[in-house]
Amino acid sequence: MPEIRKVLTTVQYDSENYQRLCMALAPAEIIHCNSKDEQTINNALQEVDVAILASDLDDRYLKAPQLKWVHCDHAGLNNSVKPEVFERGLLLTSSAGRSSPALAEHIMVFMLNFAFHFVEFYQAKQQHHWGVEGQEGFHCLYRQTVGVFGMGNVGQELALRAKAFGMKVIGYSREKVELPSGFDVKYSKEEGDSIDPLLVQSDFIVLAVPLTDETYHMISSREFKLMKSGAVLVNMARGPLVDDEAMIAALRTGLIAGAGLDVYSQEPLPQDSPLWEMPNVLMTPHVTPQVPSRIGRSLDIICDNISRYRAGEPLRNLQEPFHIFTLGKARQQ
Repeated sequence: MPEIRKVLTTVQYDSENYQRLCMALAPAEIIHCNSKDEQTINNALQEVDVAILASDLDDRYLKAPQLKWVHCDHAGLNNSVKPEVFERGLLLTSSAGRSSPALAEHIMVFMLNFAFHFVEFYQAKQQHHWGVEGQEGFHCLYRQTVGVFGMGNVGQELALRAKAFGMKVIGYSREKVELPSGFDVKYSKEEGDSIDPLLVQSDFIVLAVPLTDETYHMISSREFKLMKSGAVLVNMARGPLVDDEAMIAALRTGLIAGAGLDVYSQEPLPQDSPLWEMPNVLMTPHVTPQVPSRIGRSLDIICDNISRYRAGEPLRNLQEPFHIFTLGKARQQ
């Protein structure tokens, strides 16, 4: 079975949580430092076989002679996942899932705001207007359909909440999966399914998938034309999943009713972006309230993976080659 002899850690936990990490790693020797302590990191990489990092890995980790497993203590690993990682044979994991409940709530906030037109009513309040145009035709979330691209941590948390509101939940995933709790229907690429039924049926379309060469601009002109005219797109994943020009055109021409955006192709969003002025766009600046005990949720994943690693079992949140994102960058150059 694989052993853990020496570990580099750059995570900055409080004493109680750091002690929990140390206990899980025992009896391994631990070298702990700040992410900016270059000399200590460079020296440690000559001998450690595991690294648990607060940040992404860089090329130094690819050259570490004994290193076998790297855990990055955050969710998205677009800056870490590269072909050289897999060529080198490194195991790379993340803390994806620790903030999923908050992200699912964030999506619900977007959907509820569009259903109840809170922005319009707030503006009417400021102007001392009683009601807003078209209010008799507004529809709540009950019996509406949400289509979720991605049936992982965020998708499953969202499905449970959407079902509590009486919504129909459709999911699409890359892999063939058992139907998770909360989903009514699922489609998958591995089973030969198209994304089109989800686009055609959904009142709300939610993106909760990683950014890869395969998912870059997965929503573009063709996809917007398939959506209902009253549909709302919610992107909580990564900005480049959506073709910005096609989205702006769809919002301007009424191909779709609106968009709830927390992520953007360029961050911060440029001041000259048309999105700032569009009344049918709700925006947050890539920020979601933290879940209580987020470090504890990270440690649940890390400690479980320490046990799995030592037992030779599959690791949670193990990154695969198909997660690599290079094509989108090449197109942007």
